[in-house]
Amino acid sequence: MSRGLAIVGHGKMGQLIEQIAPEYGFDVRAKFSRANNLHVAAITSESLRGVEVAVEFSAPAAAPDNLRRLASLGIHTVCGTTGWFEYLPAVRESVLSAGTVLVYSPNFSVGVNVFFQTVARAASFFAKYPEYEAWGWEIHHSAKKDAPSGTLKKLAEEIRASGYQRTLTLTANRAGSHPGTHEIGFDSAADSITLRHTARSREGFARGALQAARWTSGKRGVFEFREILGELG
Repeated sequence: MSRGLAIVGHGKMGQLIEQIAPEYGFDVRAKFSRANNLHVAAITSESLRGVEVAVEFSAPAAAPDNLRRLASLGIHTVCGTTGWFEYLPAVRESVLSAGTVLVYSPNFSVGVNVFFQTVARAASFFAKYPEYEAWGWEIHHSAKKDAPSGTLKKLAEEIRASGYQRTLTLTANRAGSHPGTHEIGFDSAADSITLRHTARSREGFARGALQAARWTSGKRGVFEFREILGELG
């Protein structure tokens, strides 16, 4: 039997998720966009009738209110919006109080989340060699609002958490319709090492989000996507 799914944020990602949701056992029963969900007014118990889980890809300013409202209505949520993480403590409190589950990430690509771990491991080695400085670069389509992206910021966090505390320069470009490339490099006078992830399309992000949505059944709490990778079927 299909599970009821709501899509909060019906842009390019939301439309792609709607298209492939049946492959993951979901029936899309509600769709919300900026046009019809001003100040979360459209997210109600009536509009969410038959919905068990929501996938939220909206905008940084809208995400915290969307997530708190969904939790209050007993809806599990997968959130791929970036730029709102300063509000995570308040959102976490709402989710825990409601007894629902939230899975969030700056990037729902399985490959990118493995890339986070690869970069962290490399940074832990280069932290021991002062002759190496680090840099990060990305390019995304021109419609992407945040720069640097949440993914590049997360990569920087992973590098710092791994013990690398020297120079780390981040740059971002926005052009055309590029789905996303991220590079991390470690450079010395002797040589340069570059780690790169390139997305071929948005499909990897959409599929990762739907895998996470399927995982939410019977769960409670707040999780980062990378924490549940080993449990995805």
